[in-house]
Amino acid sequence: MLSDERRAAMSKELGDVLWYVAQLASELELDLDEIAQGNLEKLLSRQRRGVLSGSGDER
Repeated sequence: MLSDERRAAMSKELGDVLWYVAQLASELELDLDEIAQGNLEKLLSRQRRGVLSGSGDER
């Protein structure tokens, strides 16, 4: 289990990651909502096919 201090530090790091992802999407003129929806659809498809774990469809 994570300590409160470690959890707070991880929260800050995740905030940085989110900023970088949002900035990259903006630079590429991509919509984060569309990316998120596409990812959910991909994961649901994998779940239905029974291949949710593993190295992915396109690797």
